Amino acid sequence: MTTRRVVLTGLGVLSSIGNGVEEFTQALREGRCGAAPITLFDSSGFRRTFAHEVRDFEPEQWVRRTPVEELGRASQFSIAASQMALRDAGWTPEDLAERRGLVTIGTTDGEARELDFLIEHEVNEGFAKLDGRAVRRLPAHRLANSVVKELRLPRAVPSVVGTACAAGNYAIGDGLDAVRFGEADYALVGGSDALARRTFAGFSRMGLVASDRCRPFDSDREGLLTAEGSGVLVLESLESAQARGARIYAELLGYGLNCDAHHPTAPDQESVVRCMCIALSNAGVKPGDVDLVSAHGTGTPTNDVTESQAIHDVFGDNPPRTVALKSMLGHSMGAASALGAAASALALAHGFIPPTVNHRTTDPACDLDCVPNQSVEAQLRVVVNNGLAFGGNNASVVLARYEEDRS
Repeated sequence: MTTRRVVLTGLGVLSSIGNGVEEFTQALREGRCGAAPITLFDSSGFRRTFAHEVRDFEPEQWVRRTPVEELGRASQFSIAASQMALRDAGWTPEDLAERRGLVTIGTTDGEARELDFLIEHEVNEGFAKLDGRAVRRLPAHRLANSVVKELRLPRAVPSVVGTACAAGNYAIGDGLDAVRFGEADYALVGGSDALARRTFAGFSRMGLVASDRCRPFDSDREGLLTAEGSGVLVLESLESAQARGARIYAELLGYGLNCDAHHPTAPDQESVVRCMCIALSNAGVKPGDVDLVSAHGTGTPTNDVTESQAIHDVFGDNPPRTVALKSMLGHSMGAASALGAAASALALAHGFIPPTVNHRTTDPACDLDCVPNQSVEAQLRVVVNNGLAFGGNNASVVLARYEEDRS
């Protein structure tokens, strides 16, 4: 079967450190941290009350054909990030109307904020008075269907991937295959999640929420901070990008997926190793070719040690620099690995490594160069972006700096 080289030509980003590719890039360089007290729901009664919220978001700026009140916050995010990504790629929705497309959005919570609202409404007002609009906003498939509807993409196939915190990478793999094997002319892929009280309560109950900052790989790390956001990538064939003179951020070389079902919450080291090895094999890349790992890096005691040891197992005694973007972005659930892929592509395109911020002392059990606190200039060739989810849903994506001749 003939395969095509697949490149990334557009990025759309909503995050706690900035919206849009320019602001996001600058924030990565500066090492901004988006942690702040929660404002999107009543956090009284919780012992810890910090999270990462998307700020300065006006859905009406991006949602013009669909009544905004018909959309949950996560669907609004996915539409906005898709609009940004297309604009960044130099395409309009009209340009894609006759092209075969794929729209795959990964998520953990779907529209869980609507469920929060409905439960609160039912408690206070009774079941008979439930808001019908909120009920209609609830289905998770709307995260992708709303993009297709809003952008008027009649030949695009929408789907939502619910593989928890690895879902963004799962979506990227879906789009990579569709374009690589000629099943689609373009793909809009990534992840979207909105901050939900239910999810925050769950992580709080497990004792995994940090007091004020997420500190991956740090000896004093306390846990994660929940977050929201969206990252959407435009993928197309190299031939298509060259024909229209598009800017290329990076080339997508391959990906790996596995699901070990080892434990509901605890990662399995051997399975994480296998996932990265599958990705490298699919990409045709040797471990020694990798310059940077964008880690899942949640800042929880178990994840960071397990992932660090898995990285040593794959790359040896001198592994590549390994950064944890959740120190800046928080854990945006299904959007996390999509935002990680976006950051990886920007690092490749602009020649820098974003830092792991809030860092004080590296845990000896992690033993990685996590690029603490300050970004560094670096001409990267290959980056591995990890997403590790509950239930053992693992996904790694391999991105490379675009070179005309990769042979």
